[in-house]
Amino acid sequence: MATERSQSFPTQFREWVEGFASRSPSRFALLVFATLIGVFTFLLSQPFASASGETTKFADALFSAVSTICVAGLSTVDMATYWSPLGNAIVFTGTQVGALGVLTLASILGAIISGRLGLRARLMAASDTNPLRLHSGPVSEGQAIRLGEVGGLLATVALSLVIIESVIAALMLPSVLAAGYPLGESIWFSFYYSAMSFTNTGFTPNVGGLEMFAGDYWFLTLIMVGVLLGSVGFPVIYALSRNLKNPRKWSLHVKITLVTWAILWVGGVIAYLLLEPENSLVFAGMGPGELTYQAAFLSTMARSGGFNLVDIGQLDSSTLLMTDMLMFIGGGSASTAGGIKVTTFAVLILAALSEARGRSSIEAFGRTIPQDVLRLAVSVGLWGATTVAVGALLVSEFTDAAFEYVLFDVISAFATVGMSTGLTATLPDEGLYVMSIVMFMGRVGTVTLAAALAASQVGQFFRRPEERPIVG
Repeated sequence: MATERSQSFPTQFREWVEGFASRSPSRFALLVFATLIGVFTFLLSQPFASASGETTKFADALFSAVSTICVAGLSTVDMATYWSPLGNAIVFTGTQVGALGVLTLASILGAIISGRLGLRARLMAASDTNPLRLHSGPVSEGQAIRLGEVGGLLATVALSLVIIESVIAALMLPSVLAAGYPLGESIWFSFYYSAMSFTNTGFTPNVGGLEMFAGDYWFLTLIMVGVLLGSVGFPVIYALSRNLKNPRKWSLHVKITLVTWAILWVGGVIAYLLLEPENSLVFAGMGPGELTYQAAFLSTMARSGGFNLVDIGQLDSSTLLMTDMLMFIGGGSASTAGGIKVTTFAVLILAALSEARGRSSIEAFGRTIPQDVLRLAVSVGLWGATTVAVGALLVSEFTDAAFEYVLFDVISAFATVGMSTGLTATLPDEGLYVMSIVMFMGRVGTVTLAAALAASQVGQFFRRPEERPIVG
């Protein structure tokens, strides 16, 4: 009897997981992510994870685990000196796991447990590309990734992580060797920088960070390329890998993502050039070429990259505010970047333009965007703004720093960017807990979190009379 019970436990566990994931994919995804954070908090708190051999206090271990799994890139310790080789390996592994995405990771775990990629696993993975499926399952309009293509998407995710990071690391290696590091360290640093750029994390493994490569434009450009590839999103990479030379076959999502990303990037470069040159503390003594490159680098990192060559705390107030806006928007959907996502921002702008022109429908690239997409975009924007506002108010209670610095670091946490004015490292434990929650909410997605917290999906079989309130 004992043998039968022991043999039936895996089956019972598998059935429980499948049942829980079937009832609420979003809650299952949150449980997976929260469990991972708990595991990595435990690992990073152990003496073997620190270079000193001492136990890391809970607040720092938790914050580091959340920042790692959520690929946020913020830290309260010196990443280059605090962790042991094993601790650095744990951080590296955590960023790779976290880069997969909440629902994608949950779908893969569900497939491993059940032994197959069933419909529910496909729905969870597909919901990373379109959160509408969290509420309604398969939806009728054309998608960036259809359910039948989810297996290909998951393969693209895995191959992207391996191939892109390996290629960038190989191209980085000569620069790291030229900086004077031994071969073993150079290989490790190359893979570390490559992974942190593609996952949009922004951690640095060496003392001095990017300052060692401040004049190596080849190395810095590779960082920018990694951030770009990671921030456009896996659905875009998947679509381009299939139809790179035929833009006519690109979905509306791919077109909106690439165009909006490019517009925001160019706008960011121009804004940095206009707002910051007068600030002698940051760009003093730079020629036009170097100044333009620095502006391009900052604009790229504001997508969610997190690396920086200048002291963020010395940026002008107007530049900080402009960076706040770029960080809040973030990168592409189902990417390693955070923020409300460029497609959300694009849909809101297109809706405003349609309203200004007196049009009843939202159109882009010869397609009509359904109203439920607009409602979702509004929900994401409001949840994101509310998260940032509440987080900033709470953090401001634990510090005497200027509110513009508080707002910058909170948005950086929500958008999982990793750039900091220096405030985060000075916060007391209570402030770190608040920032951890903000990072978690920013990474798991406000729509996923809202769906997970909803008690149930209630069908509505009637429609109440309409009445129009005054707006504006």
